[in-house]
Amino acid sequence: MSARPAACAAPGIVAAALVVTAGCWVATVYGARAMAGSMHMPGGWAMSMAWMAMPGQSAAAAALMFLSMWEVMMVAMMLPSALPMVLLVRGLRAARPQESALLLAGYFIVWLAFGVVAYALGLGVVTAAMRFEAVSRVVPPATAVALVLAGTYQCTPWKRACLAHCRRPLSFLMAGWRPGAAGALALGVRHGAYCAACCWALMAMQLVIGVMNLPLMVAVAGVIFIEKVWRHGEVLAIVVGMVSVVVGLVLLVAPLMLPAH
Repeated sequence: MSARPAACAAPGIVAAALVVTAGCWVATVYGARAMAGSMHMPGGWAMSMAWMAMPGQSAAAAALMFLSMWEVMMVAMMLPSALPMVLLVRGLRAARPQESALLLAGYFIVWLAFGVVAYALGLGVVTAAMRFEAVSRVVPPATAVALVLAGTYQCTPWKRACLAHCRRPLSFLMAGWRPGAAGALALGVRHGAYCAACCWALMAMQLVIGVMNLPLMVAVAGVIFIEKVWRHGEVLAIVVGMVSVVVGLVLLVAPLMLPAH
């Protein structure tokens, strides 16, 4: 494929990506509402039912349901910011449509793996909190610490380096592209790994505050997109990180300032 046909294909790719993104957002909204229930726990927090199996549901079925919903949510949140990489591959490397699809498959395999780890950690926490009240009471301060750590990462050189890769993937593409299905899949996995390293702190904020909280989901998706496409995205990353640190510190300190009963 020449550069000209690839350029002509770009509007179609963008249109298809918009349709897929919109469809995944609709499915995400529906799924989030279906999992919107919560249970009040000792320590003053609410446990999202997204982490728990439905009555009569096996552990494997519950995990599959969560991960399916997670992957749909990742496509909704991440596809817009991953699209420039796909367009670069089509335009500069004359990739065939199936190679572009495999590039995205590799990218979202990384986010599926992220979801597996997140589900295992979340399920472990809620299971322990259900069994032991002491664990449940530790969850709020642990959440505050997680917000401080995630916010701190947003301000580090590691975050800036990974964000720079996501914002300007041209050199990575020129050096790492290998023709064929395996090459496209491998490049997608590598690009997804950089993206996960860039965005894990933002996703951690969503996970600890409310994995199926729709307004927060939209906000995180917006921050991820703006960080990657706005020329001052690094500044936004630092601002969001500082806000997260402040919120985490307030959540840590505020209970200590309440009068003892």
